[in-house]
Amino acid sequence: MTPLGLIAGNRSLPFLFAREARARGQRVVAVGFTNETDPALAREVDELVWLRVGQLGALIKAFSERGVKQCVMLGQIAPKNLFDVRPDLRAMGLLFRLKEKNAHTIFGAIGTELAKDGVELIPAIPWLQAWIPGAGFHAGPQLTETQQSDLTFGGRIAKEVSRLEIGQTVVVKDGTVLAVEGFEGTDACLERGGKLAGKNGGAVAVKVAKPNHDLRFDLPCMGTRTLEIAAAAGIKVLGFEADRTILLDRPTLEADARRSNVALASI
Repeated sequence: MTPLGLIAGNRSLPFLFAREARARGQRVVAVGFTNETDPALAREVDELVWLRVGQLGALIKAFSERGVKQCVMLGQIAPKNLFDVRPDLRAMGLLFRLKEKNAHTIFGAIGTELAKDGVELIPAIPWLQAWIPGAGFHAGPQLTETQQSDLTFGGRIAKEVSRLEIGQTVVVKDGTVLAVEGFEGTDACLERGGKLAGKNGGAVAVKVAKPNHDLRFDLPCMGTRTLEIAAAAGIKVLGFEADRTILLDRPTLEADARRSNVALASI
């Protein structure tokens, strides 16, 4: 069987994919990045090749030499590392051609470079469908009428903010926007929004996919860490986009939502 490539960032999503793919009899060849990828991933894949962020030529060569024809890209690369790299010649050429340099344009261009050498970057959704809830999903406390209204409002604002390439998460309360995700990431946005909600808390956070979101390299995710940060910040509802968001460790996450008194709801 032709091996499947995995470009692995940090956190747990590469593990989830690798286990599911190998359970289906797929051989998985992963490329990991120093100071980003968890070394424990080596136990979950058939082969793990280590590179630095920015070694695009070496990444493509690693897959080509091992007969990889299709690959997925999963897990985060810290923004500071994405823009503070030592690119090889192929990556330098890619960066030079880009008019806008953000995560979306860079990863999209990487997909184009892979294709030039016969490696297709594909979405990982077929392997992760069981962890992607559809419309009507709910776990944890029932929403109040005000929270439901804020969930709808927050979803609309988050879509507009993401369209502008600012971020994908917002925190709202009583129809007021408290925090918008920027370069600092989702966790910091939740903490800031929870603090601005005041001592009584009760804020609603919503995370969405961007319009025309390229799901080949950027699947919105929520996991236990997100839930813990939200609970600590006094946020009472975590909303996410149906059919386009992965719930990491889903059974545990649903149980934690009930225990921490934070509702999870799809929009």
